Amino acid sequence: MKLLFPAYGTFVSCLWNCTLNYTKPILSSLSLNILRDIPVLFINYIIMDNRFLALIEKSMKEHWDLPAFSDYNGQTFHFKDVARRIEKFHILLEHAGIKKGDKVAIVGRNSSNWAICFFGILAYGAVAVPILHEFKPDNIHHIVNHSGAKAVLAGSGNWENMNEQKMPDVKLFMMLDNFSIIDCKNKEVRTVRDRINEYFGKKYPRSFTADDVKYHVENPEELAVLNYTSGTTSFSKGVMIPYRSLWSNTQFACDRLPFIHPGDNIVCMLPMAHMYGLAFEVLNSVNKGCHVHFLTRTPSPKIIAEAFTTVRPALILAVPLIIEKIIKNKVFPELEKPLIKLLLRIPHINRMIREKIARKLEASFGGNFGEIVIGGAAISKEVETFLKSIGFRYTVGYGMTECGPLVSYEQWDTFKQGSVGRVVDRMEVRIDSNDPENEVGEILVRGTNVMLGYYKNPEATMAVMQPGGWLRTGDLGTLDKDGFLYIRGRSKSMILSSNGQNIYPEEIEDRLNNMPYVAESLIISQGGKLVALICPDWEQVDKAGIRHSGIEELMQQNIDRLNTEMPAYCKVSCFKLYQEEFEKTPKRSIKRYLYQPAEEN
Repeated sequence: MKLLFPAYGTFVSCLWNCTLNYTKPILSSLSLNILRDIPVLFINYIIMDNRFLALIEKSMKEHWDLPAFSDYNGQTFHFKDVARRIEKFHILLEHAGIKKGDKVAIVGRNSSNWAICFFGILAYGAVAVPILHEFKPDNIHHIVNHSGAKAVLAGSGNWENMNEQKMPDVKLFMMLDNFSIIDCKNKEVRTVRDRINEYFGKKYPRSFTADDVKYHVENPEELAVLNYTSGTTSFSKGVMIPYRSLWSNTQFACDRLPFIHPGDNIVCMLPMAHMYGLAFEVLNSVNKGCHVHFLTRTPSPKIIAEAFTTVRPALILAVPLIIEKIIKNKVFPELEKPLIKLLLRIPHINRMIREKIARKLEASFGGNFGEIVIGGAAISKEVETFLKSIGFRYTVGYGMTECGPLVSYEQWDTFKQGSVGRVVDRMEVRIDSNDPENEVGEILVRGTNVMLGYYKNPEATMAVMQPGGWLRTGDLGTLDKDGFLYIRGRSKSMILSSNGQNIYPEEIEDRLNNMPYVAESLIISQGGKLVALICPDWEQVDKAGIRHSGIEELMQQNIDRLNTEMPAYCKVSCFKLYQEEFEKTPKRSIKRYLYQPAEEN
């Protein structure tokens, strides 16, 4: 193993490493030997400015009269409204017997109330347990019980299928839609809810002002969020995200996204129960004083397009599927028209056409964004090459829930195509190979963003946490001399061929996905041979007037062409068609483990 980035310090323990990352610049002049002798309490005192909740508290006060949250085509809450609702929420939690450090679960679609409750939980000193609204009731019950949640805030769509009898330790059940009390072990809480304005007035008899906003003073290592993931290679685990991770991710966005300003609009379409959307559509936006517009319904292409046109967001977070679908279905067919193909061969005309395409594409995203950040999964090489060729303002980042989520990023104008950016502030990367620039190895990371571990799962924690604070990501990659990280695939999805060659199915899938009438694919190993699982693009098949009975022949042609382009050890022996798209995670990554043959699991 070769260390490619120098450590921030050679501390005896992870705690001291984290502490150094938090200290003010003046401490950089002190020797590490001196720092080792400074009491922990004193260190905690001098790093008070580097607290996540201090950022949120400061933003609430500074942006008091600016709009903060809106449900798309619905009610708008200004920062002062959010602050007041948080205080009223605290009154309910207190009367329900919820204490600092208790877990509070949130399950429901994105909404202003969801965001208010999330900030309210942390500001109170409790631990937020976001649960994906797409999870089945049994999974929701399991997470509530496993986390030890003392309160559950549920959207109506989820609550109608939940059973409170299966969550016996919960003290408070509250409806996320309107903050009504579903049930509470302290029966007086219903009265408090019905008379909440009266209780609020008693607490703040001289009216509630920005000076009254005072939130929980957290320790950097304190647990803030318990995030249960739905991954591509395994079932849910409770990731323990500390406050230092929230602060570091939020501070990075503040420092490195200069095109975002107070009052700017942001569309929140990724699920807030996932760290990618939560961190950069919500936490960063609140810190910057932006106006977040929540898509409270399923974000269909039509709704997303309408929202972009109406809201005109300053920053867009997207998963590859959204971008690829637009490019493949709307742009590429136009480029294949005979006249356009001819014009693209003429240098000056070529440039004009590409500029026009870029303007149209930008307009479809509202035309006001600083950049589009693509993350959550690998983007098609063909699509990325095209975006780069037209000068489109996109970049690709890399992260994982265990890092809350950011590992690497680079602004669009200095971003290297094919990479996932450079390692972010307060983080380090190491490639587990003898030649990290050229030889693929597992990506290991450490730094301020890294989790505390998996909740109540020491075995899983020990499996990924290495000596020195290094986290095994499970992803394979290389790192170039300029510090740009390149992802090759997942270590668990890598296939070892019969002659000992490493096969990265993602690379084969990328080529196959760019062939005619292929929506998505998976390459698996079965009986020592490569098999392609293919979901055809039925919409495009129907538009082309192709009978479904003839799709097998078309796919065989694709496989034949694919095999001519791949090395002998990567040839696909056969394929299987799927009528429905593959089951995915909230990041729109395919849950690969669901499609592995039994003998290969």
